[in-house]
Amino acid sequence: MDNFRLILFGALAFVLFLMWQAWEEDYGVKAPPPAPVTSVPQDSQPQDLPDAPPEAVAPQPQITAAPQVPDSALKAADRIRVRTDVLRVEIDTLGGDLRQLDLPQFPVALDQQDTPYRLFQDNALPVFIAQSGLISKREAPTHHTRFTAEKSEFTLAEGADELVVPLTWTAADGVAITKTYTFRRNSYVVDIAFDVKNNSDEAWTGRMYAQFQRTEPGEGEGQRFIYTYTGGIIHSEANRYEKIDFDDMRTSPVSRDETGGWAAMIQHYFAAAWIPDQQDTNHYFAKALPNGRYAVGVVTPSVTALPDGGGRASLQLYVGPKFQDRLEQAAPGLELTVDYGVLTILSEPLFWLLEFINRFVGNWGWSIVILTILIKLAFFHLSATSYKSMANMRRLGPRLQALKERYGDDRAKMNQAMMELYKKEKINPLGGCLPILVQIPVFIALYWVLLESVELRQAPFIFWIRDLSAYDPYFVLPLLMGASMFIQQQLNPAPMDPIQQKIMMVLPIVFTVFFLFFPSGLVLYWFVNNTLSIAQQWVITRRVEKGAK
Repeated sequence: MDNFRLILFGALAFVLFLMWQAWEEDYGVKAPPPAPVTSVPQDSQPQDLPDAPPEAVAPQPQITAAPQVPDSALKAADRIRVRTDVLRVEIDTLGGDLRQLDLPQFPVALDQQDTPYRLFQDNALPVFIAQSGLISKREAPTHHTRFTAEKSEFTLAEGADELVVPLTWTAADGVAITKTYTFRRNSYVVDIAFDVKNNSDEAWTGRMYAQFQRTEPGEGEGQRFIYTYTGGIIHSEANRYEKIDFDDMRTSPVSRDETGGWAAMIQHYFAAAWIPDQQDTNHYFAKALPNGRYAVGVVTPSVTALPDGGGRASLQLYVGPKFQDRLEQAAPGLELTVDYGVLTILSEPLFWLLEFINRFVGNWGWSIVILTILIKLAFFHLSATSYKSMANMRRLGPRLQALKERYGDDRAKMNQAMMELYKKEKINPLGGCLPILVQIPVFIALYWVLLESVELRQAPFIFWIRDLSAYDPYFVLPLLMGASMFIQQQLNPAPMDPIQQKIMMVLPIVFTVFFLFFPSGLVLYWFVNNTLSIAQQWVITRRVEKGAK
């Protein structure tokens, strides 16, 4: 068997896999979103409220603050601006929604250092907001209800570790509810609580809900030829890290109870997650809305406030970069939003090692170089076996060509003669291929580490490489990588099949074209790995050829 056919097919399969992902992201057939409705019946609750379990909703609920037309364009009221050391937030008094959220420590682009990355927004596409409210048989504030606040500006004071932002609402029967946001210094976790003070003559019972509303990703989000998941996640011990994309929300809405867990909307580098009490049984949902948006969220257990008494419902919101240590501290399993796919078991230790190296080096580019060297050392003997086999195959090249000329189209006799030659020279024709196949999972795992790690976002290397998560602006690294592939190809034995020879000649060009727009960190890894491979293979090839003389 021609070992190069396996190598060729593996390389082409990898390229086609990337092409397919990019094509699906850009041009894949998607079901059209439902047409927006033109009215909402007065005796039904708004369709963007969660489908709460029966005990919390009256057969004909009275929601006095609900608009009589759907909010296909988000309604708004007054804004409350909140500033901490890591968050810039705008809360709308209509519903107390988190309508805008900026991350000042993450500039939107290298040439826009004063413009923070905006994760939540309600005035541009894609719409992405966080909403929460209460559902009850009695009157209760939803995200359609107008709250009041004592002031419109809240700033975390110097030396303070906590900032509390209260909003209030009072029902006609005297039930008073305070919705409170609690922000903390150097934290992307926000506490959200509803405190109920029951001044009526009857017990008040309700459930808290929290949801994200988002539109689908727009054109230009993410990098071309690089696909990362954007969509919903519901996680629990029973159903770990279940992806619910926008198509799923349209065709197969989710509505179920889970113990603990969390619900999230994630995208490249950033995540937002609702985290209820991990001891409670919570109701999770994900669905398409009739206004072109999608909702993912959670409904917490019932809370009861007796007459002249009180009650509290609360949960937490993580909103920010996908730093694995912070995610892990926020909730069990939340670190899985750094989506390494099926090779997580390999990717996680690789990221740990990369981060460990960076603590001493202080440069993510050099950390990638060092990690590549360590991986190469780990596979040194396997690679040596492969290159030795390739060198022996190259040495036999003229004799194999002579066999081909002797037997012509009689493939049976030619294969028999080749196997006899391999046996005589004690060469395994698959010896150059199998060690490479063993290393492929590690290479792919590292690919996802370099693609998914927010730490590499806008991380500089040297000279013109100012952002390892962006493509090389001058295409120097991809061209060097392509040249290294071509050089390495010259060290390999040429395939006997003329068609394979032509394809192998084109392969470096194909890879170079694809790598032109890959993140620089990925291309750097590939180039360094190829360079080390060339050095090792050259030494081994010369030794084999010298020993044969």
